[in-house]
Amino acid sequence: MPEQDFYPVEIAGLKRELRLFEVAPGLRIAILNILGDTELTQAAAKALAQKLEAVDYDVLVTAEAKSIPLAYALSVETGKPYIVLRKTYKPYMGTALEAETLSITTGQPQTLILDEKDREMLKGKKAAIVDDVISTGSTLQGVRMILEKAEASVAAEVAIMTEGEKSKWMDIIALGHLPLFTE
Repeated sequence: MPEQDFYPVEIAGLKRELRLFEVAPGLRIAILNILGDTELTQAAAKALAQKLEAVDYDVLVTAEAKSIPLAYALSVETGKPYIVLRKTYKPYMGTALEAETLSITTGQPQTLILDEKDREMLKGKKAAIVDDVISTGSTLQGVRMILEKAEASVAAEVAIMTEGEKSKWMDIIALGHLPLFTE
């Protein structure tokens, strides 16, 4: 495949050029960053909300930060509340639950934290996990660990795009798939 700086995609009827970013020597990924792209975020939320109509769930759960606008827009579309798992503990979060994952974009471990105030909203509930892009599954794994600790179950996992080995993500509700770019 020839070297390229951008990868064209169509998401919910909208076209975007995603910048390619090197995450390891010889490995690049197409970066989908919905922050500030209200048009794309709303279109994706509307399309994902339609796909979620057949799913029985109570609450949306996402990890900060890039997928927060998607979780908010999905909440508006579906009428379901949403919870954001934070990456930094703040004293006002009380007795929080924590899980550690490895981020593909930074290559560093990251902690996901459920604020004490959100624990009751999750206990005994069915959650739809929301992410912008699911690539390695490490964030999903961290969110699943938090949900288990909070005595909640996973009803669905949704993302705008999946990435990498497509066969790994057959159970994900997504609007498209991104390849990995190797040299």
